[in-house]
Order: sequence, then C-alpha cells, then structure tokens
Amino acid sequence: MNMLTRIIISTISIMAVGYILPGVVVSSVYTAFIVAIILALLNTIVKPILIILTLPVTIVTLGLFLLVINGIIVLIANSFIDGFSVSGLFIAIVFSLLVSLINGLLGVNSFNDKNE
Repeated sequence: MNMLTRIIISTISIMAVGYILPGVVVSSVYTAFIVAIILALLNTIVKPILIILTLPVTIVTLGLFLLVINGIIVLIANSFIDGFSVSGLFIAIVFSLLVSLINGLLGVNSFNDKNE
C-alpha cells in the first residue's frame, strides 16, 4: 500500500474520530489530511527518539508507556495545526487508540506490507 493511500485512510480515520470523540475538533477534511501528514512525520522522526529516551519507563510499565508517547505525539501535532484541537493527554491517548483501530479495520497495516 503506497503512502498516499495510507494518508487518505488516516484522514478518514481522523475525521471519524473527530466526529465521535468529544474533546477532539477537526474543522475540515483538509485539516484532517494535514493532521495525517504531520502525524506520519512525527511518528517517523520524533517517536523513535522519545521511545529511546523513555526506554526504562517503558520497560517498567511493560510497554504501556507507549500509549502516553502516542498521546504526546498527538499533542505535538495539536500545537502545529490550526483547526485541530485535542483537549488533553487522556483524550489524545484515546484519539490515537481509536485512529489506530479504525486504520486497522480499513486495512492499513503499518508493520508488514511485504506482500505488495
């Protein structure tokens, strides 16, 4: 699956979660598209650095701290984008979980795309 298809599916997921989840505001489809791009960039660049810096805490919590890292990534994206608003860390964590769930249901498999 190419990158543009993943971004479009993530855009759909972000719009759906913005509609469902109170505390998350996505003003337009264009904003959701920009959020999807920014989240992809942050997950590629910033997330590995945060994982390495918080490795001891992640090990002690048996990986549950990765949920907090995902929430922090969403909050970082929130600070960059007008028209996208997340009310707090807990809502950001729930947002990231729901977007991941919807992406999985719509067929985005970010871990193993070697069949193509």
